[in-house]
Amino acid sequence: MHVRLLTGGVAAACLMSLCLTGGQVASAAPHTSDAPQAARVVTYDASGSAEFRSAVDRGAAIWNESVDAVELRPVATGQRANIRVLADNGWPRALPTTLGNGTVYIGRQAVDQGYHTIRISAHELGHILGLPDRKPGPCSSLMSGSSAGTSCTNPYPNAAEKAEVEGNFGGELAGQAPAVRAGVIVD
Repeated sequence: MHVRLLTGGVAAACLMSLCLTGGQVASAAPHTSDAPQAARVVTYDASGSAEFRSAVDRGAAIWNESVDAVELRPVATGQRANIRVLADNGWPRALPTTLGNGTVYIGRQAVDQGYHTIRISAHELGHILGLPDRKPGPCSSLMSGSSAGTSCTNPYPNAAEKAEVEGNFGGELAGQAPAVRAGVIVD
């Protein structure tokens, strides 16, 4: 599990304490390149995912365990989500609009054929996080999707996939968001 650093507020509180107690404080300009960036929160609404709700929640949790630059959270009641997750009878697919936004369909056709629901969920969320399909591919690649076969149950992104998502969202935090093509990604 990755730990997100919270240093700015603690440092400010310590400096303020020193000032209030009469201590001397010397301040240096912060090193912005060394300062940790807050994770971008992307919300998802899985209320339309029917029997796949727990798989969607687990897929989001896997991404949260795997990367630091983005955090997937269930949307609060009455709020609009960045990602809508729906169940239907077709093949799983993602319709990204912009980085961190779009619609995911957890299709029953792949589940009926024996594909692993949590892997499907994590894979489709990966598209919304800016990852393309990597077919054909081994089971160790989450984005290999269905080409890894029905026996593959690995729902975790590999090191390259994690790094790509970190770069996608790290670049956005620095004001250099990569372009994401809108369209349907069918797996």
